[in-house]
Amino acid sequence: MLHRPMTPPMGWNSYDNYDTTVTEEEVLRSAAVVRDRLKPFGWEYVVVDIQWYAADTGTQRDRWQYIPFGKVFMDEYSRLIPCEDKFPSAAGGKGFAPLAEKIHAMGLKFGIHIMRGVPRIAAHLHLPLEGTSVTANQIADPASICRWNPDMYGVRDTEAGQAYYDSLIRLYAGWGVDFIKCDDICNTNMYPDGWRGAAEIAMLHRAIDRVDRPIVLSLSPGPALPDKAAWYAEHATMWRITDDLWDVWPLLKDMFHRCDTWQHQLTPGTWPDCDMLPLGHIAERFGNGHECGLTPDEQQTMMTLWCIFRSPLMLGADVTRLDAATERLLTNRAVLALNAADRLPRLVRCTEDEAVWRSDAPGKPTAAALFNLSDEERVVTFEADGPFSAARDLWTGERLPGGRSLSARLRPHACLLAELEG
Repeated sequence: MLHRPMTPPMGWNSYDNYDTTVTEEEVLRSAAVVRDRLKPFGWEYVVVDIQWYAADTGTQRDRWQYIPFGKVFMDEYSRLIPCEDKFPSAAGGKGFAPLAEKIHAMGLKFGIHIMRGVPRIAAHLHLPLEGTSVTANQIADPASICRWNPDMYGVRDTEAGQAYYDSLIRLYAGWGVDFIKCDDICNTNMYPDGWRGAAEIAMLHRAIDRVDRPIVLSLSPGPALPDKAAWYAEHATMWRITDDLWDVWPLLKDMFHRCDTWQHQLTPGTWPDCDMLPLGHIAERFGNGHECGLTPDEQQTMMTLWCIFRSPLMLGADVTRLDAATERLLTNRAVLALNAADRLPRLVRCTEDEAVWRSDAPGKPTAAALFNLSDEERVVTFEADGPFSAARDLWTGERLPGGRSLSARLRPHACLLAELEG
């Protein structure tokens, strides 16, 4: 069944650091860090990202991120299964079940990335589909191919196409998968004949609703289409509102405008997704390993916006190198409490130079976030609904004076997040 959590999902994803090459050993080491250092604060998903089913990933990174027509591993029913060189516990047809069992034993939840569609090689070989007399070529749409990953054909919106997705989700649910991130599906209007993702989103949703296991369905890539907000909310748990977000200020600044657009599309149990947090050590397997390129002020601004907007929080770092400063950003209970089910975020204003957000909940103090988006020091002010006796900086715990407004002189790209008291 489609899982609709009342707070945004939180976890770790392998992509930002490991690209297409993460191994079972690296996933388990990362999961242990999530368990020991992040789980007490709500971080619970461990997600294996793209091409876990492919051989030789990363060997031609100077030319290809996704090797054209590279070797992929499938079962006899056209369903992708893990590459045993990277995930040795998958041997003997076990798939991800042994790895999922180990993740679950840590008190965590297990997720995988999939691409929209059916493997192209399955269609070329006319491989069967489980429980049908149909072969993969009969459901494949050869005109529907992802522009950046050549592994798949789109699936036709037919009874047989639905049967393929049903069998795929049965297999993955049987492994113990709790989270599916489906790619090349959220925004495919890059194709000349329009948005192809809608039918396959619906097929995935139906397939997930036909298994007993609660599964989060996350849609990528972005930017999601605002006019399709109701469609996403009906059929998915979360969806990306941006293309891949990396650790540079212009991309982070742009998220303020995207959050402005999507704040009006919030419905209970569904989550517009600001993308992974590129904090800590990232991009090692991209050949550009480095510490997050955002300044400390910008990193705090990112976490503040993601939390007050109530975006899903998926960390992309090499968590085995998690430093103290990054850990403090990820484990501030007062800030993470903005994700609570009863919080309602609202943008007060957003210009090229500043933004102000507020978060309210019945019986709780208002939280206000003041952001300096400019390249110069700037005073930013929030006008309260009425007088307040004091305020508390949620990042530092510092007590601030009361009044009728909250003001701060902020460094470039810095923020203040405070709770108004009394």
